[in-house]
Amino acid sequence: MADILLEVCVDSAAGLEAAVSGGADRIELCSALALGGLTPTLGLMHQAARVPIPVYAMIRPRAGDFIYSPVEVEMMKVEIEAVRHAGLAGVVIGANRPDGRLDHAVLKALVTAAEGLGSTLHRSFDLVPDIAEAVDVAVDVGFERILSAGGARTVAEGMEGLQAAIAAARGRVSIMPGAGVTLATIDALLSWPAVTEVHSSCSRVVCASGGKLLAFGFESPEARSTEAAMVAALKQRLRGN
Repeated sequence: MADILLEVCVDSAAGLEAAVSGGADRIELCSALALGGLTPTLGLMHQAARVPIPVYAMIRPRAGDFIYSPVEVEMMKVEIEAVRHAGLAGVVIGANRPDGRLDHAVLKALVTAAEGLGSTLHRSFDLVPDIAEAVDVAVDVGFERILSAGGARTVAEGMEGLQAAIAAARGRVSIMPGAGVTLATIDALLSWPAVTEVHSSCSRVVCASGGKLLAFGFESPEARSTEAAMVAALKQRLRGN
């Protein structure tokens, strides 16, 4: 089995350090992982620019759906420019139309704004009604890869959809499984030659400190902590050990 690249998603300086020390090959940088990830702060971007592996920043200005207004698209272009200025390797973006299909025009505008940076299509892909059509849109727009759980909540539930995406891609774009990728679930993907990279948080749930921090909404009851040991263990498994 060839080495499979491990991308780890983090939303803090501590998570960034844990992912790198554990042996991650690439970072997806964001804020608010409990919400699926939002655009990281400028300070976190600049901190991430110091690490020795590629870092792709999430470009998502708010929680909720991926149907963006013209104003929000302009905001995302500003955030993309911040990623470029910080010296990161790429961006992670997505946009849907009201019917769930990928928004070709918005995606093309954002990828054009990110010219010279790498580009990943995030799990907005998992909301589409037609996987093959969405793969074609991603290829036409020029994405390097599609992050997907096969149209399901987790990779374990979306194996059929992932296989459909890989078949539709025909090697034109990488399909990167993500969502619920752990030591307990990774083996099902290891025999798929088309899978050359996977995405994981390599994290554990941490108990909220409670009190006023939780009561006032200053912390999330679903916070997670990236664990270097989990990164190292998953990377070792991906090496076939």
